[in-house]
Amino acid sequence: MNAGIIGMGRYLPEKILTNHDLEKMVDTSDEWIRTRTGIEQRRIVAENEKTSDMAYHASVRALEDAGITAEELDMIIVSTVTPDQPFPTVSCMIQERLGATRAAALDISAACAGFMYGVITAKQFIETNAYKNILVIGAETLSSITDWNDRNTAVLFGDGAGAAVIGPVSEGRGILSFELGADGTGGKHLYQKQKDFIFMNGREVFKFAVRQMGESAVNVIEKAGLSKEDVDFLVPHQANIRIMESARQRLDLPEEKMSKTVNLYGNTSAASIPISLVEELEQGKIKDDDVLVMVGFGGGLTWGAIAMRWGR
Repeated sequence: MNAGIIGMGRYLPEKILTNHDLEKMVDTSDEWIRTRTGIEQRRIVAENEKTSDMAYHASVRALEDAGITAEELDMIIVSTVTPDQPFPTVSCMIQERLGATRAAALDISAACAGFMYGVITAKQFIETNAYKNILVIGAETLSSITDWNDRNTAVLFGDGAGAAVIGPVSEGRGILSFELGADGTGGKHLYQKQKDFIFMNGREVFKFAVRQMGESAVNVIEKAGLSKEDVDFLVPHQANIRIMESARQRLDLPEEKMSKTVNLYGNTSAASIPISLVEELEQGKIKDDDVLVMVGFGGGLTWGAIAMRWGR
C-alpha cells in the first residue's frame, strides 16, 4: 500500500501587502527586501479571519479535488503555530465545520516543517492499512505574531493555508522516501514567547537552512534509490530565495525546475509547500509520474523532506 497525495487545495486572503506598503510602516525598501529575500508581496488575513477559516476553505477544495466527502475522512492533521486558541485544536474545529464525523483530529507544531511532519504522520496510518483518507493541512496567520516595527521579521511573513488528502495510490507512485529531524539546541535562534512576537536570529537560521535543506534533499533522493538526474521538480519551503537557490544548486537542477512563490506570498510557514504545490499544478508544471522533492525547515529547529512520484 503506497501513500500519496490524491487531492489538494489552498486558500489565500484577499488583502495584499506589498514591499512599497511596508516602506511606509518600517525602515526598509523594496530593493532591500527583494535582493535579500526575493519577496515582493504577501497576503494578510481580513480583520475577523482566523487560521481555522483559511484551513477550512483549503480543505473544502482539497476534498473536491480528491473526489471524496468529509464523511470519508479517517483523520485530520493540522500543522500550525498560530492556532485560533490553545484548544480546542484547529483540527477539531475543521472536523466540525466539514462534518467529518468519523475523523480523529490532532494539531502538529513543527513550524515551517509542519506540513512535512503532517504528511509523514499520515503516511504511517495509510501504509499500515489503519486508515484510508487523511486530510493534512498547513495553515498560518503569521501576521498575528509579527512585530510590524521590526524590519528584520516584518518583511518576511504572510498568511495562507494549503491542504492535501493523503490516501492509497497506484504501485510505484506516492511517497518514496522521507527524512524528519530536529535540533532543539537551535531553538534559541527562532522562537515565539507566550503572547509575544516572532524572534529570529537571521544569520544563524540562514546558515542552518542552507546546510539542512541541501542535505535533506540529497538524503531522500538516495533513500529512494534515485539520482539527482531523476528529479523532475523541487518544491522547497518558501522562506528566502537565497536559501531555496542553495538547495536547487545542490541538486543541479535548472531554475525552471524549482517552485518559486515566495515573491507572491512571502514565508507562510507550514502552508508554504502545499500552497506552492497547488500553484505548480495549476500551471501544469507537475505531471503524473514526475519525481518531486519537497523540503522544509523551521523553528525548533525542525526539518523534513520527502521524495515522491506524483500521481494517483
